[in-house]
Parts: sequence; C-alpha cells; structure tokens
Amino acid sequence: MDADGNFIVIGQIIREKETTWGAAIVSSKSPLPPYGQFLPYTIVKELEDAAEQSLKKIVLHTLPLPLPSNNYPMLFAPEQCPEAFKVVRERLPLHEGYIADYRKNDGRRKLPAITLADWLRASGELAVTLSDDKKSAVFNFSFKNLVPHSIYTVMSLREKDLAVKAPSRPGPLGIPNVFVTDANGDAEFWAELPDPFPPKTEDSNRIINVVVLFMSSQQSYGGAIGLHGLGGDIHAHLKLKASGFCELTTVA
Repeated sequence: MDADGNFIVIGQIIREKETTWGAAIVSSKSPLPPYGQFLPYTIVKELEDAAEQSLKKIVLHTLPLPLPSNNYPMLFAPEQCPEAFKVVRERLPLHEGYIADYRKNDGRRKLPAITLADWLRASGELAVTLSDDKKSAVFNFSFKNLVPHSIYTVMSLREKDLAVKAPSRPGPLGIPNVFVTDANGDAEFWAELPDPFPPKTEDSNRIINVVVLFMSSQQSYGGAIGLHGLGGDIHAHLKLKASGFCELTTVA
C-alpha cells in the first residue's frame, strides 16, 4: 500500500475490457467480487510511464489486518495461527513492519524507507535442473537489488492453489525457504523438491510459478508461507509473469 491506503499493484491489472500486466495505484475500495470471479479495479493512477522521481516519493506500506478487499478463502498457517482472520492491525511502513515479540533492546536492524523506485530495481534469475532419475528438481536463484539486509523467502504456486473449488494451500519452495540479502540487496538461494512437475492430469498439482517474498515480519514460518497472506506479513517482490515449467516433467 501507499501512505494513503491504496494498493500498489505491479502485475496483472484487471481493467474494463482486458487484463494486462502493468503498474497502477488501485483503490482499496475497488468492488470486491466473489472468489473466482472478476471485476475491474478502480484505478487511482497509472504508473507504467511514471518518472522515477515520482516513484521515489511513494513509500511502501504493509496492508492492515484483516486484509482489505480480500476474498481468498485460505488459512495460510493453520497450526501456527488458526485464527489469523481475527487479527486487527494498522498498516505500517514496510521498513517498520510488525515483528512478533519485538523488544527495543533486542537490536532490530534499521532499514531506510522503502520506496517504489527502490522496489522496482530488483531482478532475479532462475535455473531449474531435473535429477538424473527425474524424481526431483533443483531450483537455483540469483538475485540483485532486493531490499538490503533483509529476510526473504520463496514460495511455490501450484495449479490448484487458486482453484475456485477446494484450493490447495500455497507452500514454501523448499524448507528452509529463507535467504538474507547483503548490503547491495544481492543473494543466492537453492531448493530441491520431490516430483514438482508430475504429468498433467485432473489430479496433478504441478508447480506453475515461484514467488519471492519480502518478509516485513523479519521471520519465516516453517511449512507455511506466512500467517496473514500477501501484503499483511509477506510481500511479493518477484515472480514469473505467466505460468511456467510446462516443458518439464518429473516422476514420483
């Protein structure tokens, strides 16, 4: 979010006549359709051609809790936070995100304000290698210009995670799925997963995307990607623009 409580969307923008990849400030009062249906966003400002100087003025914030404009029926951490939807919290500047059990004398590492211009500098490369027996795959990442001195995690997105009926719970890409950036915001990460790309059938649940998450909470959550969902305590920084890995097949 920005300081005014509007969403900052870098990704698929739902417009009146089409959905295209872009960048825009979107009102949090945009009409909310039932899960699985779509309505156009109420766009406050287009950002696709915005000057970098104007992007430097937009300081990024977390979403408040419960998440506004949320229709995704998913509990992300059923063991750790079974009543996540009941948590109430104001939005915070992203560099000052809420940290559980925080005490001032613990020495929290201070970050400068994170602007949209900073955020858009990030980039990453991914190479996926199947094992010789095709029973597993190794994901190797290299990142540049993420938020310096910060904790990130990587999540997997599978075919059924966004299914209209009985969606599966998004999960970490490997455990641990954590890395820490250096002073330049650079880092590397790898994970090996068993059978991530089974032959596509009615029952398959292949990995189709990966999402790199800035952790404003400065922590990870084991077998969960976060407690509250995108924008609350986890913040999608990098992902593939479209579903991928269709050319890869693994076996159980």
